[in-house]
Amino acid sequence: MRITTLTLAITSVFGLTALAQNPGSPATQDNSMQCMEGMAMPGCPQPDKNKQNAPGKQHQQHDTQSKPPQNAQPPQPKQPDKMDNMPGMQRDMKNMPGMQMEPAQPSQSPDTHATMTLQEPENPEHKTGSNLPAPELLKDVATRSAMSLADFETLADANNPTLKQANTLVRRSQEQARQAGLYPNPTVGYQGEEIRGGSFGGGEQGGFVQQTVVLGGKLGLRRNIYEQQKRSDQIGVQEQTYRVHGDVQQAFYDALTAQATVQLRQRLLGISLDAVETVHQLANVGQADAPDILQTEVEAEQAKVDYVTAQRQYLQAFHILATFAGKGSLPVGPLQGELETTPDLNAEQMVDSIVADSPTIKRAQQEATVAQARLKSAKREPVPDLQLRAGESYSFEQLEVSHKAVGPMSFATAGINIPLWNRNQGNVEAAKAEIERANQDVLREQLSLRQQAAPLAQSYSSAKFEAERYKTQLIPRAARAYELYLKKYQNMAQAYPQVLVSQRTYFQLQVGYIMALHDVWRDAIALQNYTLTGGLETPMSSGSSTTTINLPNTGGSPE
Repeated sequence: MRITTLTLAITSVFGLTALAQNPGSPATQDNSMQCMEGMAMPGCPQPDKNKQNAPGKQHQQHDTQSKPPQNAQPPQPKQPDKMDNMPGMQRDMKNMPGMQMEPAQPSQSPDTHATMTLQEPENPEHKTGSNLPAPELLKDVATRSAMSLADFETLADANNPTLKQANTLVRRSQEQARQAGLYPNPTVGYQGEEIRGGSFGGGEQGGFVQQTVVLGGKLGLRRNIYEQQKRSDQIGVQEQTYRVHGDVQQAFYDALTAQATVQLRQRLLGISLDAVETVHQLANVGQADAPDILQTEVEAEQAKVDYVTAQRQYLQAFHILATFAGKGSLPVGPLQGELETTPDLNAEQMVDSIVADSPTIKRAQQEATVAQARLKSAKREPVPDLQLRAGESYSFEQLEVSHKAVGPMSFATAGINIPLWNRNQGNVEAAKAEIERANQDVLREQLSLRQQAAPLAQSYSSAKFEAERYKTQLIPRAARAYELYLKKYQNMAQAYPQVLVSQRTYFQLQVGYIMALHDVWRDAIALQNYTLTGGLETPMSSGSSTTTINLPNTGGSPE
C-alpha cells in the first residue's frame, strides 16, 4: 500500500529509541514481521552501511524500488524508550526532560544517511538541497557542573548592584539623621569699640563667645524625620531583595523550561532523521515515492532549525539568569531543578496576604509615618532659639583723676526671635497635605496590588489544573492510544501514518505539559514575591540626596 499521507505524520514527532520486542509478545508470534534486506527492523540483523555504499549498490536499490518483493512487510516505526518514564504513567519521573542537561546525541552526523541519496527514484539524477547537520551549540555545556536555584540566589545576594544600592540608601538616611541632630557651633570673635589715638587712648578691645541654644526639642524632631526615613529605606532593602529573588527565580525556571525544550527538540530531530531513513526504506519496497521523500526531508530540516532555535533560546535564557545574578560573564552550564515539584499554594488567601504583608504596602505606610514626623517638626519650628553672647574687653580710656586706663570690662547679651508674623504656618499646612497624600498612597498601593495579584491567583489555579490534567488524564490516554496503534500496526491491522499521528499527539502533549508547569512556576513565583519585579531597576529612595542639611555655618537651622 502506498502511504502518501506519511508526510503529515512526521511533523513534530519526538522519537526515542527503536522498539525492543519481547519474545512472547503478539508481534513475535504467528503474525510476526519478516526480516527484509535493506530494512532497519527490530530483531533483524542490520546491514553494513559500508557495504551499502559499495559500487553497484545504487543500481540494486533502484531495481528493488521498481520490483517490490512479495509478501513485503512495512518497516517498524520508532517508539519511545522507557515507557515507564512517561509523565502520567505512574512511574518514576526523575528522568523527565529539563531536569539535567544531557550530552548532545551523535545522531545527525553528515554521513548518517549517506546511503540514501535518492530523493526521486523515478529521476535518480535530480537532487534538491543537501544533508547538513544542525550545529551543536551546547556540546560543551553538559561537561560543566550543574547549578541550582540556590546557587544563583547566592550569587545575586553578593553581586546584584541594586541590593548594594538599596543598602547605601539606608546608610545615607542614617548619616542624614545624625547631621540633622547636631548642635550649632559656637562663634568666637574680636570686638573693638571707640578705637582712636591721641589723649583718649586705644578705646575698648576684647573678645566674645556666642552660642545659639536650640529650644523646644527641635533638633530631636528634625533627626526623627530622617530616622523614620531610614526605616523606610530598610523596608526598601527587603522590597528590593524580593524583586531580585523574584526575577532570578523567574529567569531560572524560564531557563529550566528552555533546557527541557532543547531535549525535546533533540529527540524530535532524532526521530525526524529516522523518518527519513524509514521513508527511503518504504521507497525501496514501492510504498513511498518522491513527494514522500522530499516532504520527510523537509520535516527533518525543520527539526534541525527548531533544534538550533531551542539551543539559542536556552543560551539567551541562561544569560538573562546570569545577569540578574550579577554575573553576566558566567559560562553557560546545565541547570539542576525539579520542574514538576510545583508549589502548592492557596491562591485566594495569598491575595489577601499580599495586600496585608507586601513590602510595598509597608513602605507606603512608613512614608505616611515620615510625613507625620515632618508635621511634628514643622509645628515645633516657630519656637525661638536663645541667642547668648558674652565677652571680655580692656578699656584704654584714661580716668580724669588718675589718668590711668579704665582696665578690664565684661559684657553679655541674650535674645530670642519673636515669632510674630512668620510662625511656619505654610510649612505646617504643607506637611498636613503630605500626610493626606501618603495615606491615599497606601490605599492606592493596596488596590494596585490586589489588581495585580487577583489575576495571578486565577492564572495559577488554571495552570495548576491544566498541568494536573496533562499528567493524569491526557498523557496517559495518548500513551495508551499510541501503544494500541503500534500493536495494530505490528499485526497488519493499522496503517503506518496513524501510528505516527498518535506518536506526534503524545509528544505534543508532553510539550504542553512542560509549558503548563512553566506557567505554574511563573504565577507561583510572582505570588510568593508579592508581584515584585525589577531586579535591575534603581531602588526607590525615601528621601533626597541633599548634602546641605544643618550646615555648620547656618546656626542650627534646618535645610
